[in-house]
Amino acid sequence: MCDRCDYGGLLEARDLECSLNRLRILEIIGGSPHPLSAQEVFALASRGQNINRVTVYRILDLLVEKRLLEKISAGDRSFRYGLAPNANHSSHAHFYCTGCGRMECLSPGSPLVDMAPLESTFPGMVERVEIRLDGICETCLEQER
Repeated sequence: MCDRCDYGGLLEARDLECSLNRLRILEIIGGSPHPLSAQEVFALASRGQNINRVTVYRILDLLVEKRLLEKISAGDRSFRYGLAPNANHSSHAHFYCTGCGRMECLSPGSPLVDMAPLESTFPGMVERVEIRLDGICETCLEQER
């Protein structure tokens, strides 16, 4: 779990009740080194605790709606969930392995997107940019050799 994040405080800042299930799901996603699928979140949340799959999906949707989580598209037509950018977690790109389906977080600033040209020509307001690089991870490459 990220020791810099106050998950209860993040929920309260978005006017959400700090329920045990909401807090648990934020802790699971915040503690993961990579974005998680809804199935992975459910599997982790249900360890030693009775939680319904539908409850997990509803909480994920709510936390995305309240911008506490990001719903990240994956190359396999599914989604992964990660913490939305906040004071302790900056926005960053992701790498999706087309071999094993694993998604990894890339360092913030790699790659960089210069929004200035878009902002000067686009009349609307961009709220979020999602960058996903697809390819083969190091583990899959080694297995092919």
